[in-house]
This record gives sequence, C-alpha cells and structure tokens, in this order.
Amino acid sequence: MEFVTLSNGVEMPILGFGVYQIPPDDTEQAVSDALEAGYRLIDTAEAYRNEQAVGRAIRASGIPRDELFVTTKVWISHAGEEPAHAAFERSMERLGLDQLDLYLVHQPFADYYGSWRALERLYADGRVRAIGVSNFYPDRLVDLQLHSEITPMVNQIETHPFFQRADDLKVMAEIGVQHESWGGFAEGRNDIFTNAALTAIAEGHGKTVAQVILRWLVQRGIVSIPKSVHRDRIIENFDVFDFQLSDEEMGRVADMDTGESVFFDHRTVAAARFMSGA
Repeated sequence: MEFVTLSNGVEMPILGFGVYQIPPDDTEQAVSDALEAGYRLIDTAEAYRNEQAVGRAIRASGIPRDELFVTTKVWISHAGEEPAHAAFERSMERLGLDQLDLYLVHQPFADYYGSWRALERLYADGRVRAIGVSNFYPDRLVDLQLHSEITPMVNQIETHPFFQRADDLKVMAEIGVQHESWGGFAEGRNDIFTNAALTAIAEGHGKTVAQVILRWLVQRGIVSIPKSVHRDRIIENFDVFDFQLSDEEMGRVADMDTGESVFFDHRTVAAARFMSGA
C-alpha cells in the first residue's frame, strides 16, 4: 500500500474501498472481503444507510483499529453546527467507533459553513483525526478555506478519465488539500471498460481497464475508493502497485478528458434544488 500525507501529518491510504450504493444487507460481506484483500481505508456516509454494516465488518475483522482509516460524511439534512455535531455522534454509534479518521461535509449546500464549524470542533476535541469536504468546486473550496480557522484536509470529488479535474487538482495542491476521487470508473458510463485507449494500455501491462484507471489515479497522487460487491473484482482492484504507466500512457489517458461531469454539475440551479429536496 502507498500513502498520502495530509496537511496535518496524518497518513491516508491512497487506495480504499467505497460502499456507495451497496445495499446494507450486502455491505458487511463486501467490506469483510475488502479488508481480507488488504484494504485499510473504508469510505461510507450517513446518506448511504450502511454505516452499521461497515461497523460490524470492522469489528469482525479483528484488524487493530490503528491500522484502519475510516471515513464517513454528514448529509445536507443535518447541515448546521449543532445538527452536524449530533449527526456525527449518531454515525459513531452506528459505526461502533470512539474516534473517526476522516469526517467530510458531504455536499456544498445548505448551511455547510455551520457544518464545517462542527467539524472544526470535533477535530479540536480529538474525536476526528482529519476533516474535509466532498463535491466542492474550487470557488467554494477556496471561499471556505479563506473564511475558516482550518483548511479542509481532503476534498472528495468526481474524478475519472472523462472528468480529470486538472484545474481542481492544481488549486488543491496550492492550498494543501488532498484530492480524493469518487466515481473513478464513471460507473461504467461512456463504455469506459471497453474504451480503445484504456484497453490497449491494459493489454500492454497484462492488466484490466479498471486496474489501469486506478493506477492512473495513484500516479496523479489522487486517493481513490473503488467499490464492488464481487470478491474477485475487489481483489483485482487492489492489485495496482506492481506496474507503472509511462508518461506516454498517462498522456493518452489525459487526452480522454471532456472537462464535464458524467453525472451532474453541482454548480447548477437544478443541482441545488435537487440536493435540498426543493
């Protein structure tokens, strides 16, 4: 495993396991398989409704707590300083943990400044080892950084070969925020797994397209959290540290960038209304 070092000195695995859209009944087994395969970063959220299953898998694994890096997130419905603080306590109860490794403000909507103040309090109290945000475009990220006591340590955003976020990565590097990818496989959209450029690179290394994408993220210094409920794919996705993409291959992937989300743009009026249930 390779690690990145956050701005406060905390080490975070560069490859983890995400549980977004995994039903609660399947989550415990999936996380157990991931931990057995060697993953030590597990990413969940209160909105995923599977924190309890993640907690059960962690306890059943027998892995020492200090070897794990657990992330969860506060949702818009609990935005604001006191609601976010209370939401954290409920998440910790569901996870069965005394301390969290990373807590994120899930969306840049509603009173996320109040939520951020709650995260700053939790960090100061030692309840969380690191704090950050998710889905923040550079303008909102920098505004939050400029008007807060603590700069977010992580920003988890949609990042994949079709939406590479080069400008975001540059801004985050300038202000000391670690870039983390969600949706690294673009959820299979745009025929990513049969893409000609990625397939050619994969064949050249005796790897799969999924492994090439994860390796591409690793070499850009971006944390990624692929998810699967299939044990063989969980193991496959972890096997990305024994090969290197050349500069020419990295360039071929770079040429795939469209500069646009394949899901939705968080900066639109429609996104704001949808996220807030309006």
